[in-house]
Amino acid sequence: MVLEMKVPSPGESITEVEIAEWLVQDGDYVEKDQAIAEVDSDKATLELPAEESGIITLKAEEGDAVAVGEVVCLIDTSAAKPEGDAAPKESKEEVKEEPAKVEAPKQVEAKKETYASGTPSPAAKKILDEKGIDATSVSGTGRDGRITKDDAVKAVPSMGTPTGGNRGESRSKLSMLRRKVAERLVAAKNETAMLTTFNEVDMSPIFELRKQYKETFKEKHGVSLGFMSFFTKAVVRALEMYPAVNSMIDGKEMLSYDFCDISIAVSGPKGLMVPVIRNAENLTFRGVEAEVKRLAIRAREGEITVDEMTGGTFTITNGGVFGSMLSTPIINPPQSAILGMHNIVERPIAKDGQVVVAPIMYVALSYDHRIIDGRESVGFLVAVKEALESPEELLMDGNVKKALEL
Repeated sequence: MVLEMKVPSPGESITEVEIAEWLVQDGDYVEKDQAIAEVDSDKATLELPAEESGIITLKAEEGDAVAVGEVVCLIDTSAAKPEGDAAPKESKEEVKEEPAKVEAPKQVEAKKETYASGTPSPAAKKILDEKGIDATSVSGTGRDGRITKDDAVKAVPSMGTPTGGNRGESRSKLSMLRRKVAERLVAAKNETAMLTTFNEVDMSPIFELRKQYKETFKEKHGVSLGFMSFFTKAVVRALEMYPAVNSMIDGKEMLSYDFCDISIAVSGPKGLMVPVIRNAENLTFRGVEAEVKRLAIRAREGEITVDEMTGGTFTITNGGVFGSMLSTPIINPPQSAILGMHNIVERPIAKDGQVVVAPIMYVALSYDHRIIDGRESVGFLVAVKEALESPEELLMDGNVKKALEL
């Protein structure tokens, strides 16, 4: 019996996938549930398992875009599993060796040299003399090897023109995920009234809390006390204060949410992925850190599912891990706002009438001005700044150990 394997639906709204890589060869024997291919959708890379055991026949090439429900391979389930991988035995019969034929060496016609070989024409000689180039270093393409004016011009490097070194180029097809990300980013720029507001955060209080409780927190909970839990808690607080930022446009209506599903941008092997922390408003510091770690690992190992990246009401992206000082992050549609974190650098600031050095992070909020006004956007970012600069009071209710579950 020959089984037709069709592309399963990776999730709602996905109509086609791309064969990223076949993990088996045409004619191989595959076991049931064995991963036979990796397929790219516009949201994630997924493995395609064999539905039955048998000999496989591939019906699509790597890089092909195939519709959901289309046949990509056949599996002959009646084929017996081959025993071992022994190569066919060589015949024991002696093979009569024929004497090798020795060909007479071909006579190579010597290149004719004439008085013109390597000699520049008058025009070429003038160009070479003006530029101080020795005629013997130029190959002539004229009759009998004569150096033409064109040869001399090409031999002279013009100002700003790179010479020498490798100037090769390569071309590769963008993955479906990368193409979809590109489309969404362009759409966000073209279809929203995007604006960005900036502020700076003194990270000293968070540094002090992490220095004091980081080791104890990790020993008890098995995860590190990072910056993401502080930022997530600060964002949740600000979203509750400014609900318009936790909304999106749906046609002629504004759709608002009473929950906070926070998307976190993660750089994975296939490109940018944005898994979602569901109901972040109900999570503790430990809960946020554990979920961030789980989603980041799954994204980087290519195990993230479409459901784990679908939805989200607000996005946090951290360009600081790559050393970015400041940026204008692009909104993740259909969301209305995104918060950009950046690197932390010691900078001189004024504090209590004195100039002191403190660890400062610049933060940026990009927002859709169609639905979020300047008052709300600036107020939201100021609320995030206030919470990060007074975490014990505004994020921990004055009880650090209880908030960290220590």
